[in-house]
Amino acid sequence: MSTLTDRAEMARLTARMLLEIKAVNFEIANPYKLASGLVSPSYIDCRELISYPAIRSTLIDFMVTTVQRDVGFEAFDSVAGGETGGIPYGAWMADRMGLPMQYVRKKPKGYGKGSQVEGVLHKGQRVLLAEDMTTDGGSKIKFVEAIRAAGGVCAHTSLVFFYDIFPNTIENLKKHNITLHYLATWHDVLAEAKAGGYFDSATLDEVEKFFADPLGWSLAHGGIGEVSK
Repeated sequence: MSTLTDRAEMARLTARMLLEIKAVNFEIANPYKLASGLVSPSYIDCRELISYPAIRSTLIDFMVTTVQRDVGFEAFDSVAGGETGGIPYGAWMADRMGLPMQYVRKKPKGYGKGSQVEGVLHKGQRVLLAEDMTTDGGSKIKFVEAIRAAGGVCAHTSLVFFYDIFPNTIENLKKHNITLHYLATWHDVLAEAKAGGYFDSATLDEVEKFFADPLGWSLAHGGIGEVSK
């Protein structure tokens, strides 16, 4: 049972799941250009996870176990998913925890009531934000601020994957009173990729260089060399 699985093993198994379904992509010769302008030899598509029932069920077990261990068993009154990748995770976690659900738009709806948070949200309700992944945490801050503006109390976000390669992400989230609860990082994926022989050593060595200095690697390969504040 996942309740008996320690953090390190959950991280390893999560990385293995991502690798098994080929959600992890490493490309050195033609690196990926991300929305931020950063050029990266690595790309992960957590949305593919929703198409694998056994995997998504196990991941939800892991996510629920993690927040219950870290925060408490009766710490939340509802679960909200962030548009769009977090919505299925919000639904599955709410169902597993027996709680109501909301979802949060990236920006207020431009018609009707102009809502940004959909679903019934009572003032003072303790809301857990569920997401699939985060790079630098910026979108999580915006979702949490929307929940707070709607009257909810939100200080925690649960997700499958955290990049964990950009400096000050955790500290920046803490400044906004947000605690991140995640299952795996790029470092976990790299370790499992090496152990399982998923990629050749030259590719893994170059990806490791990117993880050590993502901004420098990006700049050297035609991308931006800094992340906008």
